[in-house]
Amino acid sequence: MIKCIIFDCDGTLVDSEFLCNLGLEIKLRDYGVELSAKEMMERFRGGKLATILEALASEHQITLKENFVSSYRTLVNELFEKSLKPCEGVSEVLATIKLAKCVASSGPMEKIHHALSISGLSKYFNGKIYSSYEVGSWKPDPGIFLYAAKEMGFQPSECAVVEDSPLGISAAESAGMRPILYNPNDAYDTTLPLYTIKHMRELHRAIA
Repeated sequence: MIKCIIFDCDGTLVDSEFLCNLGLEIKLRDYGVELSAKEMMERFRGGKLATILEALASEHQITLKENFVSSYRTLVNELFEKSLKPCEGVSEVLATIKLAKCVASSGPMEKIHHALSISGLSKYFNGKIYSSYEVGSWKPDPGIFLYAAKEMGFQPSECAVVEDSPLGISAAESAGMRPILYNPNDAYDTTLPLYTIKHMRELHRAIA
């Protein structure tokens, strides 16, 4: 029986994936690299920033400046302030779900708090927010989800994980939790043996 729901943040609660990759697209132009935000979003969704940057630097034979990450995050904050919104239906679902809930994200804690604050979602989690940077575990490793479940006081089998990326789904499966793929744009194969929702209003059915 599901007693706790663990939500990913980027692309699941807030429509931030495009904005994060747009920031990357803009910053990479300084190095003569022309990659679209959409292309990077499809390739790197749910990945660790350091791993993504290592791959891009190697492929394009560039050396990123020491302040690249900090300047990139500053730009993303500015993009969030201008354009970040909750994913469709998220606010309504969070307001009606009575189960325990928390956020477990691969992003830094400051970024998660900023995104939830701007989008008006912070009030639904009461500070129950967990970051891979705090735990030292990035998806597809299940560590972040296992840590969140322990902190919330539940067994892995009592938890469902709502994720928009294959990396996150793999981590949820490895943790022994119910994986729920949020797939609003049919980006992934839904014939896989897992729960899939296209709209957040379907979440009630997926956790029943």
